[in-house]
Amino acid sequence: MTTNLEDKQIKKTKFSRLKSWLGKFSFKTGAIILCCAIPLYIISFAQALLPISTKAKGILWVTFFGLAKLAQYTGLTILGAEGIKQIKKYFKKNKDDN
Repeated sequence: MTTNLEDKQIKKTKFSRLKSWLGKFSFKTGAIILCCAIPLYIISFAQALLPISTKAKGILWVTFFGLAKLAQYTGLTILGAEGIKQIKKYFKKNKDDN
């Protein structure tokens, strides 16, 4: 039987492995996954307009909002700190050009 401390160490190890695996993807892949979060957020709130039961709306919202958060955090993990700096630099450059 594992102790609470051992469980935490196992979770940290698994998280570290996942983070390093995601870090191997390219900048472009991270940007694409991050952009996939936008339609998922739109769908998660747009489903409220459907003529279905409240329970079904709740299930759809939780599902699509969860997928949007997953895509958002996965994209940010792939991009990393340097990727975020590149994106900010790109938007600042385009803002200065206009």
